[in-house]
Amino acid sequence: MTEPERAMAPSRDTPARGTSRGPCVFVVDDEREMVDLIALGLKKRGFQIVPFGTGADALAAISSHDVDVVVTDLNMKGMSGLELCQRVVADRPDIPVLMLTAFGSFETAVGAIRAGAYDFVTKPVEIEALAIAVRRAAEHRALRGEVKRLREVASPAMQQIYQLIDQVSATDATVLITGESGTGKEVVAREIHGRSRRKSAPFVVVNCAAVPEALLESELFGHAKGAFTDAKHSRQGLFQQANGGTLFLDEIGEMALALQPKLLRALQERKVRPVGAEAELSVDVRLITATNRELEDMVEDKRFREDLYYRINVIHIPLPPLRARGGDVLLLAQHLLRHYAAVFDKKVMGLSAAAAERMMAWLTSRRSKWKTYPTRSVILVVRPRCRAASCPSCSRSRRSSAATCCASSRRATATAPMPPRSSDWIERRYIASCCAGASATNNSPSATASVLISTRSSLVMIRVTRRHAMVPPPSQIRSLSRRSCSRRRTTA
Repeated sequence: MTEPERAMAPSRDTPARGTSRGPCVFVVDDEREMVDLIALGLKKRGFQIVPFGTGADALAAISSHDVDVVVTDLNMKGMSGLELCQRVVADRPDIPVLMLTAFGSFETAVGAIRAGAYDFVTKPVEIEALAIAVRRAAEHRALRGEVKRLREVASPAMQQIYQLIDQVSATDATVLITGESGTGKEVVAREIHGRSRRKSAPFVVVNCAAVPEALLESELFGHAKGAFTDAKHSRQGLFQQANGGTLFLDEIGEMALALQPKLLRALQERKVRPVGAEAELSVDVRLITATNRELEDMVEDKRFREDLYYRINVIHIPLPPLRARGGDVLLLAQHLLRHYAAVFDKKVMGLSAAAAERMMAWLTSRRSKWKTYPTRSVILVVRPRCRAASCPSCSRSRRSSAATCCASSRRATATAPMPPRSSDWIERRYIASCCAGASATNNSPSATASVLISTRSSLVMIRVTRRHAMVPPPSQIRSLSRRSCSRRRTTA
Protein backbone atom coordinates (compact mmCIF):
# COMPACT_ATOMS: atom_id res chain seq x y z
CA MET A 1 0.00 0.00 0.00
CA THR A 2 1.43 3.37 -1.01
CA GLU A 3 1.72 6.32 1.35
CA PRO A 4 -1.31 8.17 -0.10
CA GLU A 5 -3.40 4.99 0.11
CA ARG A 6 -2.45 4.44 3.75
CA ALA A 7 -3.40 8.00 4.55
CA MET A 8 -6.76 7.65 2.80
CA ALA A 9 -7.65 4.50 4.76
CA PRO A 10 -10.19 4.90 7.61
CA SER A 11 -8.74 5.50 11.07
CA ARG A 12 -9.96 6.37 14.53
CA ASP A 13 -9.45 10.08 13.77
CA THR A 14 -10.91 10.12 10.27
CA PRO A 15 -14.41 8.96 9.27
CA ALA A 16 -14.77 6.45 6.45
CA ARG A 17 -14.84 8.00 3.02
CA GLY A 18 -18.27 6.61 2.20
CA THR A 19 -19.75 8.24 5.26
CA SER A 20 -20.01 11.85 6.37
CA ARG A 21 -16.42 13.17 6.35
CA GLY A 22 -14.49 16.38 6.64
CA PRO A 23 -12.66 18.07 3.77
CA CYS A 24 -9.82 16.15 2.14
CA VAL A 25 -6.50 18.01 2.52
CA PHE A 26 -3.17 17.32 0.77
CA VAL A 27 -0.28 18.29 3.07
CA VAL A 28 3.00 18.72 1.15
CA ASP A 29 6.35 19.32 2.91
CA ASP A 30 9.80 17.80 2.60
CA GLU A 31 10.16 17.80 6.42
CA ARG A 32 8.55 14.64 7.73
CA GLU A 33 8.14 16.01 11.26
CA MET A 34 6.22 19.04 9.98
CA VAL A 35 3.91 16.84 7.91
CA ASP A 36 3.16 14.60 10.91
CA LEU A 37 2.51 17.59 13.16
CA ILE A 38 0.06 19.21 10.72
CA ALA A 39 -1.63 15.90 9.92
CA LEU A 40 -2.20 15.09 13.58
CA GLY A 41 -3.59 18.55 14.40
CA LEU A 42 -5.96 18.68 11.40
CA LYS A 43 -7.20 15.10 11.87
CA LYS A 44 -8.28 15.93 15.41
CA ARG A 45 -10.36 18.76 13.92
CA GLY A 46 -12.23 16.54 11.49
CA PHE A 47 -10.13 16.85 8.33
CA GLN A 48 -9.00 13.93 6.17
CA ILE A 49 -5.28 14.18 5.53
CA VAL A 50 -3.14 12.84 2.66
CA PRO A 51 0.61 13.53 3.30
CA PHE A 52 3.28 13.97 0.61
CA GLY A 53 7.03 14.51 0.81
CA THR A 54 7.44 16.14 -2.63
CA GLY A 55 5.45 18.45 -4.84
CA ALA A 56 5.73 16.06 -7.80
CA ASP A 57 4.03 13.24 -5.88
CA ALA A 58 1.19 15.55 -4.79
CA LEU A 59 0.69 16.85 -8.32
CA ALA A 60 0.49 13.31 -9.70
CA ALA A 61 -2.09 12.28 -7.08
CA ILE A 62 -4.41 15.25 -7.60
CA SER A 63 -5.88 13.81 -10.80
CA SER A 64 -6.94 10.59 -9.05
CA HIS A 65 -8.17 11.96 -5.70
CA ASP A 66 -11.11 14.12 -4.70
CA VAL A 67 -9.09 16.76 -2.89
CA ASP A 68 -10.58 19.92 -1.36
CA VAL A 69 -7.50 21.89 -0.26
CA VAL A 70 -3.74 21.70 -0.86
CA VAL A 71 -1.42 22.88 1.95
CA THR A 72 2.19 23.16 0.80
CA ASP A 73 5.44 24.54 2.13
CA LEU A 74 6.96 27.29 0.02
CA ASN A 75 10.63 26.17 0.08
CA MET A 76 11.08 22.49 -0.80
CA LYS A 77 13.67 20.42 -2.62
CA GLY A 78 12.87 19.59 -6.23
CA MET A 79 9.52 21.18 -7.15
CA SER A 80 9.05 24.26 -4.98
CA GLY A 81 5.75 25.22 -3.40
CA LEU A 82 5.44 28.16 -5.77
CA GLU A 83 5.79 25.90 -8.81
CA LEU A 84 3.33 23.41 -7.33
CA CYS A 85 0.84 26.21 -6.78
CA GLN A 86 1.15 27.38 -10.37
CA ARG A 87 0.64 23.85 -11.70
CA VAL A 88 -2.40 23.21 -9.49
CA VAL A 89 -3.99 26.51 -10.46
CA ALA A 90 -3.40 25.75 -14.14
CA ASP A 91 -4.69 22.15 -14.01
CA ARG A 92 -7.32 22.33 -11.26
CA PRO A 93 -8.33 25.98 -10.69
CA ASP A 94 -11.18 24.84 -8.42
CA ILE A 95 -8.74 23.59 -5.74
CA PRO A 96 -7.51 26.32 -3.32
CA VAL A 97 -3.82 26.25 -2.35
CA LEU A 98 -2.52 27.41 1.05
CA MET A 99 1.17 28.31 1.35
CA LEU A 100 3.31 27.78 4.47
CA THR A 101 6.07 30.38 4.71
CA ALA A 102 8.62 31.66 7.21
CA PHE A 103 8.72 35.30 8.29
CA GLY A 104 11.74 36.02 6.12
CA SER A 105 9.99 35.07 2.87
CA PHE A 106 7.01 37.42 3.10
CA GLU A 107 7.59 38.95 -0.34
CA THR A 108 7.77 35.48 -1.86
CA ALA A 109 4.46 34.62 -0.21
CA VAL A 110 2.87 37.69 -1.76
CA GLY A 111 4.18 36.48 -5.10
CA ALA A 112 2.51 33.14 -4.45
CA ILE A 113 -0.80 34.87 -3.82
CA ARG A 114 -0.44 36.64 -7.13
CA ALA A 115 0.32 33.27 -8.75
CA GLY A 116 -3.08 32.00 -7.58
CA ALA A 117 -2.63 30.79 -3.99
CA TYR A 118 -5.75 31.19 -1.88
CA ASP A 119 -3.96 32.21 1.34
CA PHE A 120 -0.74 31.75 3.26
CA VAL A 121 0.09 30.85 6.87
CA THR A 122 3.35 31.87 8.55
CA LYS A 123 5.69 29.56 10.41
CA PRO A 124 5.90 28.43 13.14
CA VAL A 125 2.47 27.02 12.35
CA GLU A 126 -0.36 27.42 14.84
CA ILE A 127 -2.64 24.47 14.21
CA GLU A 128 -5.81 26.32 15.20
CA ALA A 129 -5.09 29.20 12.80
CA LEU A 130 -4.20 26.72 10.05
CA ALA A 131 -7.42 24.76 10.64
CA ILE A 132 -9.48 27.95 10.33
CA ALA A 133 -7.73 28.86 7.07
CA VAL A 134 -8.16 25.35 5.66
CA ARG A 135 -11.84 25.22 6.57
CA ARG A 136 -12.42 28.64 5.02
CA ALA A 137 -10.69 27.52 1.82
CA ALA A 138 -12.76 24.32 1.69
CA GLU A 139 -15.98 26.29 2.17
CA HIS A 140 -14.89 28.68 -0.57
CA ARG A 141 -14.37 25.77 -2.97
CA ALA A 142 -17.75 24.26 -2.06
CA LEU A 143 -19.47 27.61 -2.57
CA ARG A 144 -17.84 28.12 -5.97
CA GLY A 145 -18.91 24.64 -6.99
CA GLU A 146 -22.49 25.32 -5.88
CA VAL A 147 -22.61 28.61 -7.80
CA LYS A 148 -21.22 26.92 -10.90
CA ARG A 149 -23.76 24.12 -10.63
CA LEU A 150 -26.64 26.56 -10.20
CA ARG A 151 -25.54 28.56 -13.21
CA GLU A 152 -25.30 25.46 -15.36
CA VAL A 153 -28.88 24.41 -14.59
CA ALA A 154 -30.41 27.89 -14.30
CA SER A 155 -33.18 28.90 -16.65
CA PRO A 156 -32.30 31.06 -19.70
CA ALA A 157 -33.95 34.06 -18.02
CA MET A 158 -31.67 33.78 -14.99
CA GLN A 159 -28.61 33.14 -17.16
CA GLN A 160 -29.13 36.61 -18.63
CA ILE A 161 -29.52 38.08 -15.14
CA TYR A 162 -26.23 36.49 -14.01
CA GLN A 163 -24.44 37.90 -17.03
CA LEU A 164 -25.90 41.35 -16.42
CA ILE A 165 -24.83 41.25 -12.75
CA ASP A 166 -21.26 40.42 -13.81
CA GLN A 167 -21.16 43.38 -16.18
CA VAL A 168 -22.77 45.85 -13.77
CA SER A 169 -20.70 44.96 -10.70
CA ALA A 170 -17.50 46.38 -12.14
CA THR A 171 -19.01 49.87 -12.50
CA ASP A 172 -20.54 52.51 -10.19
CA ALA A 173 -23.62 53.08 -12.35
CA THR A 174 -27.00 53.37 -10.65
CA VAL A 175 -29.15 50.26 -11.02
CA LEU A 176 -32.93 49.86 -11.04
CA ILE A 177 -34.16 46.34 -10.18
CA THR A 178 -37.79 45.57 -10.99
CA GLY A 179 -39.93 42.52 -10.45
CA GLU A 180 -42.80 41.05 -8.48
CA SER A 181 -42.65 40.69 -4.72
CA GLY A 182 -40.53 37.73 -3.68
CA THR A 183 -38.37 37.52 -6.82
CA GLY A 184 -35.13 38.40 -4.96
CA LYS A 185 -34.51 42.07 -5.70
CA GLU A 186 -32.51 42.65 -2.51
CA VAL A 187 -30.53 39.45 -3.12
CA VAL A 188 -29.47 40.81 -6.52
CA ALA A 189 -28.55 44.18 -4.98
CA ARG A 190 -26.36 42.48 -2.36
CA GLU A 191 -24.72 40.34 -5.04
CA ILE A 192 -23.86 43.44 -7.07
CA HIS A 193 -22.36 45.09 -4.00
CA GLY A 194 -20.44 41.92 -3.05
CA ARG A 195 -18.76 41.76 -6.46
CA SER A 196 -17.96 45.46 -6.74
CA ARG A 197 -14.90 47.37 -5.57
CA ARG A 198 -17.07 48.69 -2.72
CA LYS A 199 -17.62 45.24 -1.19
CA SER A 200 -15.56 46.07 1.93
CA ALA A 201 -17.65 49.23 2.55
CA PRO A 202 -21.15 49.34 4.09
CA PHE A 203 -24.26 48.07 2.31
CA VAL A 204 -27.16 50.10 3.73
CA VAL A 205 -30.80 49.14 3.11
CA VAL A 206 -33.90 51.28 3.57
CA ASN A 207 -37.47 50.41 2.63
CA CYS A 208 -39.13 53.62 1.48
CA ALA A 209 -42.59 52.18 2.09
CA ALA A 210 -41.78 51.29 5.72
CA VAL A 211 -40.63 54.78 6.77
CA PRO A 212 -43.29 57.48 7.29
CA GLU A 213 -43.19 60.25 4.71
CA ALA A 214 -42.40 62.90 7.33
CA LEU A 215 -39.35 60.96 8.58
CA LEU A 216 -37.88 59.66 5.33
CA GLU A 217 -35.98 62.87 4.56
CA SER A 218 -34.30 62.82 7.97
CA GLU A 219 -33.63 59.10 7.57
CA LEU A 220 -31.87 59.58 4.24
CA PHE A 221 -30.04 62.87 4.76
CA GLY A 222 -29.80 63.14 8.56
CA HIS A 223 -30.66 66.18 10.68
CA ALA A 224 -28.93 68.80 12.74
CA LYS A 225 -29.45 69.41 16.44
CA GLY A 226 -32.63 71.41 17.01
CA ALA A 227 -33.89 70.94 13.46
CA PHE A 228 -37.31 69.92 14.81
CA THR A 229 -39.03 68.99 18.03
CA ASP A 230 -37.11 66.35 20.03
CA ALA A 231 -34.04 66.69 17.76
CA LYS A 232 -31.74 66.90 20.78
CA HIS A 233 -28.75 65.53 18.91
CA SER A 234 -27.52 65.67 15.35
CA ARG A 235 -27.85 62.41 13.41
CA GLN A 236 -26.13 61.00 10.36
CA GLY A 237 -28.36 60.05 7.46
CA LEU A 238 -28.17 56.80 5.52
CA PHE A 239 -26.25 58.52 2.71
CA GLN A 240 -23.48 59.34 5.18
CA GLN A 241 -23.62 55.88 6.76
CA ALA A 242 -23.20 54.29 3.32
CA ASN A 243 -20.32 56.60 2.35
CA GLY A 244 -17.87 54.64 0.23
CA GLY A 245 -20.35 51.79 -0.15
CA THR A 246 -23.81 51.11 -1.55
CA LEU A 247 -27.22 52.50 -0.58
CA PHE A 248 -30.17 50.29 -1.52
CA LEU A 249 -33.55 52.04 -1.71
CA ASP A 250 -36.25 49.39 -1.79
CA GLU A 251 -39.79 50.29 -2.91
CA ILE A 252 -38.58 53.51 -4.53
CA GLY A 253 -42.01 53.90 -6.17
CA GLU A 254 -43.51 54.68 -2.72
CA MET A 255 -41.33 57.76 -2.20
CA ALA A 256 -43.31 60.99 -1.87
CA LEU A 257 -43.21 63.32 -4.86
CA ALA A 258 -42.01 66.21 -2.67
CA LEU A 259 -38.89 64.30 -1.60
CA GLN A 260 -37.85 63.17 -5.06
CA PRO A 261 -36.12 66.47 -6.09
CA LYS A 262 -33.86 66.23 -3.02
CA LEU A 263 -32.86 62.69 -3.93
CA LEU A 264 -32.22 63.81 -7.49
CA ARG A 265 -29.91 66.59 -6.31
CA ALA A 266 -28.01 64.19 -4.05
CA LEU A 267 -27.38 61.93 -7.04
CA GLN A 268 -26.35 64.77 -9.34
CA GLU A 269 -24.14 66.73 -6.96
CA ARG A 270 -23.06 63.84 -4.71
CA LYS A 271 -23.81 66.12 -1.78
CA VAL A 272 -26.49 65.99 0.92
CA ARG A 273 -27.81 68.65 3.26
CA PRO A 274 -29.07 67.34 6.62
CA VAL A 275 -32.42 68.70 7.76
CA GLY A 276 -31.84 72.00 9.57
CA ALA A 277 -28.16 72.22 8.57
CA GLU A 278 -26.57 75.12 6.70
CA ALA A 279 -23.73 73.31 4.90
CA GLU A 280 -23.80 70.43 2.44
CA LEU A 281 -21.77 67.26 2.95
CA SER A 282 -20.00 65.36 0.18
CA VAL A 283 -20.80 61.66 -0.11
CA ASP A 284 -19.47 58.84 -2.29
CA VAL A 285 -22.34 56.38 -2.59
CA ARG A 286 -23.49 53.97 -5.24
CA LEU A 287 -27.29 53.89 -5.44
CA ILE A 288 -29.30 50.76 -6.22
CA THR A 289 -33.09 50.99 -6.24
CA ALA A 290 -35.87 48.44 -6.54
CA THR A 291 -39.62 48.46 -7.04
CA ASN A 292 -42.51 46.18 -7.94
CA ARG A 293 -44.41 49.05 -9.59
CA GLU A 294 -44.43 50.23 -13.20
CA LEU A 295 -42.47 53.46 -12.86
CA GLU A 296 -43.05 54.41 -16.50
CA ASP A 297 -46.80 54.49 -15.89
CA MET A 298 -46.23 56.53 -12.73
CA VAL A 299 -44.16 59.02 -14.75
CA GLU A 300 -47.00 59.40 -17.26
CA ASP A 301 -49.48 59.92 -14.40
CA LYS A 302 -47.20 62.60 -12.86
CA ARG A 303 -46.71 60.50 -9.73
CA PHE A 304 -42.97 60.03 -10.26
CA ARG A 305 -40.45 62.54 -11.60
CA GLU A 306 -39.24 61.78 -15.09
CA ASP A 307 -35.75 63.20 -14.51
CA LEU A 308 -35.30 61.07 -11.37
CA TYR A 309 -36.55 58.01 -13.23
CA TYR A 310 -33.86 58.33 -15.89
CA ARG A 311 -31.22 59.10 -13.25
CA ILE A 312 -31.86 55.86 -11.31
CA ASN A 313 -32.50 53.77 -14.44
CA VAL A 314 -29.01 53.82 -15.96
CA ILE A 315 -28.94 50.01 -15.73
CA HIS A 316 -32.23 48.12 -15.58
CA ILE A 317 -32.38 44.56 -14.24
CA PRO A 318 -35.87 43.05 -14.69
CA LEU A 319 -36.28 39.93 -12.57
CA PRO A 320 -38.60 37.26 -14.02
CA PRO A 321 -41.30 35.84 -11.74
CA LEU A 322 -40.78 32.43 -10.17
CA ARG A 323 -43.35 30.84 -12.47
CA ALA A 324 -41.13 31.74 -15.45
CA ARG A 325 -37.93 30.21 -14.07
CA GLY A 326 -38.62 26.54 -14.69
CA GLY A 327 -36.29 24.26 -12.73
CA ASP A 328 -34.91 27.19 -10.71
CA VAL A 329 -37.90 26.85 -8.40
CA LEU A 330 -36.88 23.36 -7.30
CA LEU A 331 -33.31 24.55 -6.69
CA LEU A 332 -34.70 27.37 -4.56
CA ALA A 333 -36.83 24.89 -2.61
CA GLN A 334 -33.81 22.67 -1.93
CA HIS A 335 -31.75 25.67 -0.83
CA LEU A 336 -34.49 26.78 1.56
CA LEU A 337 -34.79 23.27 2.96
CA ARG A 338 -31.06 23.14 3.75
CA HIS A 339 -31.18 26.62 5.27
CA TYR A 340 -34.14 25.99 7.57
CA ALA A 341 -32.92 22.49 8.42
CA ALA A 342 -29.79 24.15 9.83
CA VAL A 343 -31.85 26.83 11.61
CA PHE A 344 -34.16 24.30 13.31
CA ASP A 345 -31.46 21.61 13.71
CA LYS A 346 -33.32 19.07 11.53
CA LYS A 347 -31.72 16.37 9.40
CA VAL A 348 -33.47 16.88 6.08
CA MET A 349 -31.65 15.32 3.12
CA GLY A 350 -34.02 16.24 0.29
CA LEU A 351 -37.52 16.14 -1.19
CA SER A 352 -39.64 13.27 -2.39
CA ALA A 353 -41.20 13.60 -5.84
CA ALA A 354 -44.67 14.36 -4.44
CA ALA A 355 -43.30 16.93 -1.98
CA ALA A 356 -41.28 18.60 -4.73
CA GLU A 357 -44.35 18.87 -6.96
CA ARG A 358 -46.46 20.37 -4.18
CA MET A 359 -43.72 22.78 -3.12
CA MET A 360 -43.14 23.96 -6.69
CA ALA A 361 -46.86 24.69 -7.04
CA TRP A 362 -46.71 26.75 -3.85
CA LEU A 363 -43.57 28.71 -4.77
CA THR A 364 -44.79 29.63 -8.25
CA SER A 365 -48.12 30.99 -7.01
CA ARG A 366 -47.40 32.66 -3.70
CA ARG A 367 -44.77 35.34 -4.53
CA SER A 368 -43.97 37.02 -1.22
CA LYS A 369 -45.00 33.93 0.81
CA TRP A 370 -42.41 31.62 -0.76
CA LYS A 371 -40.45 31.19 2.50
CA THR A 372 -43.48 30.03 4.48
CA TYR A 373 -43.96 26.64 2.84
CA PRO A 374 -40.37 25.29 3.18
CA THR A 375 -40.25 26.54 6.78
CA ARG A 376 -43.41 24.67 7.75
CA SER A 377 -42.23 21.58 5.88
CA VAL A 378 -38.94 21.48 7.78
CA ILE A 379 -40.66 22.00 11.14
CA LEU A 380 -43.18 19.20 10.52
CA VAL A 381 -40.83 16.69 8.85
CA VAL A 382 -40.15 13.49 10.82
CA ARG A 383 -37.94 11.66 8.29
CA PRO A 384 -34.64 12.51 6.55
CA ARG A 385 -36.48 13.01 3.26
CA CYS A 386 -39.30 15.54 3.21
CA ARG A 387 -42.52 13.86 2.04
CA ALA A 388 -45.78 15.31 0.79
CA ALA A 389 -47.44 14.46 4.11
CA SER A 390 -45.17 16.94 5.91
CA CYS A 391 -46.03 19.65 3.38
CA PRO A 392 -49.27 21.28 4.58
CA SER A 393 -51.97 21.94 2.01
CA CYS A 394 -52.15 25.58 1.04
CA SER A 395 -55.21 27.75 1.60
CA ARG A 396 -55.98 27.83 -2.11
CA SER A 397 -56.48 24.06 -2.06
CA ARG A 398 -58.89 24.45 0.83
CA ARG A 399 -60.81 27.07 -1.11
CA SER A 400 -60.96 24.70 -4.08
CA SER A 401 -62.33 21.98 -1.82
CA ALA A 402 -64.93 24.36 -0.45
CA ALA A 403 -65.94 25.33 -3.99
CA THR A 404 -66.30 21.65 -4.88
CA CYS A 405 -68.54 21.10 -1.87
CA CYS A 406 -70.69 24.09 -2.82
CA ALA A 407 -71.05 22.79 -6.38
CA SER A 408 -72.10 19.38 -5.08
CA SER A 409 -74.62 21.04 -2.80
CA ARG A 410 -76.08 23.00 -5.73
CA ARG A 411 -76.41 19.83 -7.80
CA ALA A 412 -78.17 18.06 -4.94
CA THR A 413 -80.53 20.99 -4.52
CA ALA A 414 -81.37 20.99 -8.24
CA THR A 415 -82.41 17.33 -8.19
CA ALA A 416 -84.43 17.56 -4.96
CA PRO A 417 -88.28 17.92 -5.18
CA MET A 418 -89.45 21.55 -5.17
CA PRO A 419 -91.22 22.59 -1.96
CA PRO A 420 -94.72 24.20 -2.13
CA ARG A 421 -94.73 27.95 -2.93
CA SER A 422 -96.98 30.69 -1.53
CA SER A 423 -99.25 32.82 -3.73
CA ASP A 424 -97.14 35.87 -2.94
CA TRP A 425 -94.02 34.09 -4.25
CA ILE A 426 -95.89 33.09 -7.46
CA GLU A 427 -97.03 36.69 -8.04
CA ARG A 428 -93.50 38.01 -7.65
CA ARG A 429 -92.15 35.42 -10.09
CA TYR A 430 -94.77 36.41 -12.67
CA ILE A 431 -94.03 40.11 -12.20
CA ALA A 432 -90.29 39.40 -12.64
CA SER A 433 -90.95 37.68 -15.97
CA CYS A 434 -92.96 40.70 -17.14
CA CYS A 435 -90.16 43.03 -16.05
CA ALA A 436 -87.93 41.39 -18.64
CA GLY A 437 -90.35 42.40 -21.40
CA ALA A 438 -90.74 45.93 -20.06
CA SER A 439 -86.99 46.52 -19.77
CA ALA A 440 -86.61 46.46 -23.55
CA THR A 441 -88.44 49.79 -23.82
CA ASN A 442 -88.71 51.41 -20.42
CA ASN A 443 -87.42 49.82 -17.21
CA SER A 444 -89.75 51.65 -14.78
CA PRO A 445 -92.36 50.30 -12.32
CA SER A 446 -95.10 52.09 -14.28
CA ALA A 447 -94.11 50.41 -17.54
CA THR A 448 -93.98 47.00 -15.87
CA ALA A 449 -97.46 47.51 -14.43
CA SER A 450 -98.75 48.42 -17.91
CA VAL A 451 -97.43 45.15 -19.29
CA LEU A 452 -99.12 43.19 -16.53
CA ILE A 453 -102.54 44.84 -17.00
CA SER A 454 -102.45 44.64 -20.79
CA THR A 455 -101.67 40.94 -20.48
CA ARG A 456 -104.48 40.06 -18.11
CA SER A 457 -106.88 43.06 -18.49
CA SER A 458 -108.18 42.58 -15.00
CA LEU A 459 -108.80 44.76 -11.99
CA VAL A 460 -107.19 41.94 -10.00
CA MET A 461 -103.87 42.70 -11.61
CA ILE A 462 -104.23 46.37 -10.63
CA ARG A 463 -104.47 45.28 -7.00
CA VAL A 464 -101.51 42.92 -7.50
CA THR A 465 -99.28 45.61 -8.94
CA ARG A 466 -100.24 48.04 -6.18
CA ARG A 467 -99.47 45.41 -3.53
CA HIS A 468 -95.98 45.03 -5.02
CA ALA A 469 -95.39 48.83 -5.32
CA MET A 470 -95.88 48.92 -9.12
CA VAL A 471 -98.54 51.58 -9.85
CA PRO A 472 -99.77 51.76 -13.51
CA PRO A 473 -100.55 55.11 -15.18
CA PRO A 474 -103.93 56.66 -14.10
CA SER A 475 -105.20 56.73 -17.71
CA GLN A 476 -104.75 52.96 -18.00
CA ILE A 477 -106.59 52.39 -14.71
CA ARG A 478 -109.57 54.53 -15.86
CA SER A 479 -109.71 52.78 -19.23
CA LEU A 480 -109.59 49.37 -17.65
CA SER A 481 -112.32 50.30 -15.16
CA ARG A 482 -114.69 51.47 -17.99
CA ARG A 483 -114.15 48.21 -19.92
CA SER A 484 -114.84 46.16 -16.82
CA CYS A 485 -118.11 48.05 -16.15
CA SER A 486 -119.32 47.65 -19.77
CA ARG A 487 -118.70 43.90 -19.59
CA ARG A 488 -120.85 43.65 -16.44
CA ARG A 489 -123.73 45.61 -18.15
CA THR A 490 -123.59 43.35 -21.20
CA THR A 491 -123.71 40.25 -19.06
CA ALA A 492 -126.69 41.60 -17.12
